Amino acid sequence: MRSLFRLLTPARAAPKAPAIQRDRLAFLLDDGREVTVLRVRDPRARRIRLSVDERGARLTLPLRASLVAGNRFLREHHDWLAGQLAAQANVAGTGLVHQATAALPLRGVELPLRWDGGRATRLALDADGSLRFTAPASAGNAALRRALRDFYEAEARADTGRWLPRYLAGLPRSPRRIVFKRTSSLWGSLAPDGTLALDLALVLAPPPAFEYVLVHELCHLLHANHSPRFWGEVEARYPDWREQRDYLRGEGRGLKGRLRQLLAG
Repeated sequence: MRSLFRLLTPARAAPKAPAIQRDRLAFLLDDGREVTVLRVRDPRARRIRLSVDERGARLTLPLRASLVAGNRFLREHHDWLAGQLAAQANVAGTGLVHQATAALPLRGVELPLRWDGGRATRLALDADGSLRFTAPASAGNAALRRALRDFYEAEARADTGRWLPRYLAGLPRSPRRIVFKRTSSLWGSLAPDGTLALDLALVLAPPPAFEYVLVHELCHLLHANHSPRFWGEVEARYPDWREQRDYLRGEGRGLKGRLRQLLAG
Protein backbone atom coordinates (compact mmCIF):
# COMPACT_ATOMS: atom_id res chain seq x y z
CA MET A 1 0.00 0.00 0.00
CA ARG A 2 2.77 2.39 0.81
CA SER A 3 4.39 1.94 -2.60
CA LEU A 4 0.98 2.43 -4.28
CA PHE A 5 0.46 5.59 -2.26
CA ARG A 6 3.81 6.89 -3.45
CA LEU A 7 2.86 6.21 -7.05
CA LEU A 8 -0.42 8.10 -6.70
CA THR A 9 1.04 11.04 -4.80
CA PRO A 10 2.15 13.90 -7.07
CA ALA A 11 5.92 14.27 -7.02
CA ARG A 12 7.24 17.41 -5.48
CA ALA A 13 8.91 19.73 -7.91
CA ALA A 14 12.68 19.69 -7.64
CA PRO A 15 14.07 22.93 -6.27
CA LYS A 16 15.37 25.21 -8.97
CA ALA A 17 19.10 25.81 -9.10
CA PRO A 18 20.10 29.38 -8.25
CA ALA A 19 20.29 31.52 -11.35
CA ILE A 20 23.48 33.18 -12.53
CA GLN A 21 23.42 36.86 -11.60
CA ARG A 22 25.26 39.55 -13.57
CA ASP A 23 25.93 43.21 -12.99
CA ARG A 24 28.68 45.67 -13.82
CA LEU A 25 30.94 47.76 -11.67
CA ALA A 26 33.37 50.56 -12.42
CA PHE A 27 36.98 50.03 -11.36
CA LEU A 28 39.72 52.68 -11.31
CA LEU A 29 43.17 51.63 -12.52
CA ASP A 30 46.39 53.17 -11.18
CA ASP A 31 46.79 55.32 -14.31
CA GLY A 32 43.42 56.95 -13.66
CA ARG A 33 41.46 55.03 -16.28
CA GLU A 34 38.07 53.72 -15.29
CA VAL A 35 37.20 50.30 -16.66
CA THR A 36 33.97 48.36 -16.50
CA VAL A 37 34.12 44.89 -14.98
CA LEU A 38 31.37 42.33 -15.53
CA ARG A 39 30.57 40.79 -12.14
CA VAL A 40 29.03 37.31 -12.33
CA ARG A 41 27.70 35.36 -9.36
CA ASP A 42 27.77 31.79 -10.59
CA PRO A 43 26.48 28.89 -8.43
CA ARG A 44 28.90 26.58 -10.24
CA ALA A 45 31.97 28.62 -9.29
CA ARG A 46 34.12 27.31 -6.46
CA ARG A 47 36.42 30.29 -6.04
CA ILE A 48 36.72 33.94 -6.95
CA ARG A 49 38.22 34.32 -10.39
CA LEU A 50 39.24 37.30 -12.53
CA SER A 51 39.55 36.89 -16.30
CA VAL A 52 40.03 39.13 -19.32
CA ASP A 53 39.22 38.43 -22.94
CA GLU A 54 38.33 40.40 -26.03
CA ARG A 55 34.97 41.25 -24.46
CA GLY A 56 36.51 42.86 -21.37
CA ALA A 57 37.13 42.03 -17.71
CA ARG A 58 35.02 39.52 -15.78
CA LEU A 59 34.93 38.89 -12.03
CA THR A 60 33.31 35.55 -11.14
CA LEU A 61 32.04 34.97 -7.59
CA PRO A 62 30.74 31.76 -6.02
CA LEU A 63 27.49 32.01 -4.09
CA ARG A 64 29.19 32.09 -0.72
CA ALA A 65 31.56 34.96 -1.59
CA SER A 66 30.61 38.47 -0.46
CA LEU A 67 30.81 41.55 -2.65
CA VAL A 68 33.42 42.91 -0.26
CA ALA A 69 35.61 39.86 -0.84
CA GLY A 70 35.16 40.24 -4.59
CA ASN A 71 36.16 43.90 -4.52
CA ARG A 72 39.19 43.08 -2.39
CA PHE A 73 40.24 40.36 -4.86
CA LEU A 74 39.91 42.87 -7.70
CA ARG A 75 42.12 45.41 -5.92
CA GLU A 76 44.74 42.79 -5.09
CA HIS A 77 45.01 41.85 -8.77
CA HIS A 78 44.84 45.34 -10.27
CA ASP A 79 48.35 45.08 -11.81
CA TRP A 80 47.47 41.82 -13.52
CA LEU A 81 44.19 43.30 -14.74
CA ALA A 82 45.92 46.34 -16.24
CA GLY A 83 48.42 44.10 -18.03
CA GLN A 84 45.75 41.85 -19.49
CA LEU A 85 43.70 44.80 -20.68
CA ALA A 86 46.79 46.24 -22.36
CA ALA A 87 47.41 42.91 -24.10
CA GLN A 88 43.84 42.87 -25.39
CA ALA A 89 44.23 46.45 -26.60
CA ASN A 90 47.17 45.28 -28.73
CA VAL A 91 44.92 42.68 -30.31
CA ALA A 92 42.21 45.27 -30.97
CA GLY A 93 42.52 47.13 -34.23
CA THR A 94 43.84 44.09 -36.13
CA GLY A 95 40.62 43.57 -38.03
CA LEU A 96 40.57 42.88 -41.75
CA VAL A 97 40.68 46.10 -43.80
CA HIS A 98 40.45 46.09 -47.59
CA GLN A 99 43.78 47.08 -49.21
CA ALA A 100 45.20 48.02 -45.78
CA THR A 101 45.84 44.80 -43.85
CA ALA A 102 49.44 43.84 -44.61
CA ALA A 103 49.71 40.46 -42.86
CA LEU A 104 47.56 37.68 -41.49
CA PRO A 105 48.27 34.95 -38.92
CA LEU A 106 48.49 31.33 -40.00
CA ARG A 107 50.12 28.33 -38.31
CA GLY A 108 51.98 30.36 -35.72
CA VAL A 109 53.43 33.07 -37.98
CA GLU A 110 52.37 36.32 -39.59
CA LEU A 111 52.33 35.93 -43.36
CA PRO A 112 52.64 38.96 -45.67
CA LEU A 113 49.44 39.77 -47.53
CA ARG A 114 49.12 41.21 -51.04
CA TRP A 115 45.92 42.65 -52.43
CA ASP A 116 44.82 42.22 -56.04
CA GLY A 117 41.76 43.38 -57.93
CA GLY A 118 39.43 40.86 -59.48
CA ARG A 119 35.83 39.79 -59.90
CA ALA A 120 35.84 37.07 -57.24
CA THR A 121 36.61 37.56 -53.56
CA ARG A 122 39.04 34.90 -52.39
CA LEU A 123 42.18 34.41 -50.31
CA ALA A 124 44.93 32.02 -51.37
CA LEU A 125 48.37 30.91 -50.24
CA ASP A 126 51.01 31.58 -52.91
CA ALA A 127 53.95 29.30 -53.68
CA ASP A 128 56.36 31.73 -51.99
CA GLY A 129 54.51 31.40 -48.67
CA SER A 130 52.75 34.76 -48.84
CA LEU A 131 49.01 35.37 -49.00
CA ARG A 132 47.11 36.94 -51.86
CA PHE A 133 43.65 38.45 -51.35
CA THR A 134 41.75 38.97 -54.59
CA ALA A 135 38.70 41.21 -54.33
CA PRO A 136 36.85 43.81 -56.39
CA ALA A 137 37.07 47.41 -55.24
CA SER A 138 33.40 47.22 -54.23
CA ALA A 139 33.88 44.23 -51.92
CA GLY A 140 32.28 44.86 -48.54
CA ASN A 141 33.52 43.83 -45.12
CA ALA A 142 31.13 40.88 -44.93
CA ALA A 143 32.44 39.42 -48.21
CA LEU A 144 36.06 39.83 -47.08
CA ARG A 145 35.42 38.18 -43.73
CA ARG A 146 33.54 35.33 -45.39
CA ALA A 147 36.46 34.70 -47.75
CA LEU A 148 38.90 34.78 -44.83
CA ARG A 149 36.84 32.31 -42.83
CA ASP A 150 36.53 30.00 -45.82
CA PHE A 151 40.30 30.14 -46.27
CA TYR A 152 41.03 29.38 -42.62
CA GLU A 153 38.58 26.49 -42.59
CA ALA A 154 40.06 25.02 -45.78
CA GLU A 155 43.56 25.22 -44.29
CA ALA A 156 42.37 23.67 -41.04
CA ARG A 157 40.71 20.81 -42.92
CA ALA A 158 43.88 20.25 -44.90
CA ASP A 159 45.87 19.95 -41.67
CA THR A 160 43.44 17.56 -39.99
CA GLY A 161 43.18 15.50 -43.18
CA ARG A 162 46.96 15.14 -43.22
CA TRP A 163 47.22 14.17 -39.52
CA LEU A 164 44.11 12.05 -39.02
CA PRO A 165 45.17 8.79 -40.77
CA ARG A 166 48.17 8.27 -38.49
CA TYR A 167 45.98 8.29 -35.35
CA LEU A 168 43.02 6.17 -36.41
CA ALA A 169 44.70 2.83 -35.71
CA GLY A 170 43.62 1.51 -32.34
CA LEU A 171 40.48 3.63 -32.12
CA PRO A 172 37.07 1.95 -31.97
CA ARG A 173 35.82 4.13 -34.82
CA SER A 174 36.63 7.31 -36.68
CA PRO A 175 34.82 10.60 -36.01
CA ARG A 176 31.48 10.80 -37.81
CA ARG A 177 32.41 14.24 -39.07
CA ILE A 178 34.66 17.17 -38.18
CA VAL A 179 33.32 20.70 -37.84
CA PHE A 180 35.09 23.97 -37.11
CA LYS A 181 33.62 26.62 -34.83
CA ARG A 182 34.60 29.78 -33.03
CA THR A 183 34.44 29.08 -29.31
CA SER A 184 35.08 31.22 -26.25
CA SER A 185 36.77 28.63 -24.05
CA LEU A 186 37.04 25.05 -25.32
CA TRP A 187 39.50 24.03 -28.04
CA GLY A 188 37.57 20.94 -29.03
CA SER A 189 34.73 18.61 -28.11
CA LEU A 190 33.41 15.20 -29.08
CA ALA A 191 29.62 14.82 -29.26
CA PRO A 192 27.85 11.55 -28.41
CA ASP A 193 27.07 11.05 -32.11
CA GLY A 194 30.79 11.11 -32.94
CA THR A 195 30.93 14.67 -34.30
CA LEU A 196 34.31 16.20 -33.51
CA ALA A 197 34.23 19.98 -33.15
CA LEU A 198 37.46 21.99 -33.25
CA ASP A 199 38.05 25.67 -32.62
CA LEU A 200 38.87 27.46 -35.88
CA ALA A 201 41.44 29.57 -33.99
CA LEU A 202 43.67 26.47 -33.85
CA VAL A 203 44.77 27.15 -37.43
CA LEU A 204 46.40 30.34 -36.14
CA ALA A 205 48.51 28.33 -33.65
CA PRO A 206 51.73 26.46 -34.42
CA PRO A 207 50.80 23.10 -35.99
CA PRO A 208 52.00 20.97 -33.02
CA ALA A 209 49.45 22.68 -30.73
CA PHE A 210 46.66 22.11 -33.26
CA GLU A 211 47.68 18.47 -33.71
CA TYR A 212 47.67 17.92 -29.94
CA VAL A 213 44.05 19.07 -29.67
CA LEU A 214 43.07 16.71 -32.48
CA VAL A 215 44.76 13.79 -30.69
CA HIS A 216 43.17 14.81 -27.39
CA GLU A 217 39.67 14.69 -28.84
CA LEU A 218 40.30 11.45 -30.74
CA CYS A 219 41.33 9.79 -27.48
CA HIS A 220 37.87 10.59 -26.13
CA LEU A 221 36.64 7.90 -28.51
CA LEU A 222 38.41 5.52 -26.12
CA HIS A 223 37.66 7.22 -22.79
CA ALA A 224 34.92 9.85 -22.41
CA ASN A 225 36.70 11.42 -19.45
CA HIS A 226 40.07 12.76 -18.32
CA SER A 227 41.09 9.74 -16.27
CA PRO A 228 44.70 8.49 -16.01
CA ARG A 229 43.85 5.93 -18.67
CA PHE A 230 42.75 8.71 -21.01
CA TRP A 231 45.99 10.67 -20.51
CA GLY A 232 47.91 7.44 -21.03
CA GLU A 233 46.33 7.13 -24.49
CA VAL A 234 47.24 10.75 -25.27
CA GLU A 235 50.81 10.15 -24.06
CA ALA A 236 51.18 7.07 -26.25
CA ARG A 237 50.12 8.96 -29.35
CA TYR A 238 51.55 12.42 -28.69
CA PRO A 239 54.37 12.50 -26.08
CA ASP A 240 54.81 16.28 -26.51
CA TRP A 241 51.26 16.98 -25.32
CA ARG A 242 52.22 18.78 -22.10
CA GLU A 243 54.25 21.44 -23.90
CA GLN A 244 51.46 22.05 -26.40
CA ARG A 245 48.85 22.24 -23.65
CA ASP A 246 50.99 24.80 -21.83
CA TYR A 247 51.29 26.83 -25.03
CA LEU A 248 47.54 26.96 -25.49
CA ARG A 249 47.03 27.91 -21.86
CA GLY A 250 49.44 30.80 -22.24
CA GLU A 251 48.70 32.00 -25.76
CA GLY A 252 45.25 30.65 -26.46
CA ARG A 253 43.32 33.70 -25.33
CA GLY A 254 45.27 35.85 -27.75
CA LEU A 255 44.63 33.47 -30.62
CA LYS A 256 40.90 33.44 -29.98
CA GLY A 257 40.85 37.21 -29.65
CA ARG A 258 42.76 37.70 -32.88
CA LEU A 259 40.38 35.50 -34.81
CA ARG A 260 37.40 37.27 -33.30
CA GLN A 261 38.80 40.63 -34.41
CA LEU A 262 39.47 39.40 -37.93
CA LEU A 263 36.05 37.82 -38.37
CA ALA A 264 34.04 40.29 -36.26
CA GLY A 265 30.59 40.90 -37.66
